[in-house]
Amino acid sequence: MRALVQRVSEAAVRVDGEVLGQIGPGLMILVCAMTADTEAEAEKLAARIARMRIFRDADGKMNLSVLDTGGAALVISQFTLAADTSRGNRPGFSAAAPPEQGERLYEHFVRALAAQGVPVAKGRFGADMKVSLVNDGPVTIWIES
Repeated sequence: MRALVQRVSEAAVRVDGEVLGQIGPGLMILVCAMTADTEAEAEKLAARIARMRIFRDADGKMNLSVLDTGGAALVISQFTLAADTSRGNRPGFSAAAPPEQGERLYEHFVRALAAQGVPVAKGRFGADMKVSLVNDGPVTIWIES
């Protein structure tokens, strides 16, 4: 699985003008299941992200996790993270998991992150979503399982 993790002051996702999920301080996570991914990889990625120390401690050093700070996560499915831009001008997405597998692994990742103790809000798989966020830092980190 691939994830793009952003430390945020706030984030929200809307579909057709309706707010589906929103958080205050925490993590905005764009996540993509790849064709060979499994539930075990979703769990491993969730555990890594929950414990990733990218929040400031009292000395201003990135030394705390979202668990340490009591923050939340907004998780958005994002198949375009599988983009292959090595040829031509149009990205290819054949490395992304097919929709059924992608949705299953996305939902599994959301449950696995919540099981780590992180409050989770989410978008709607496959929907045309409008995502807003205030990146704190900015801190943006790319992770692959």
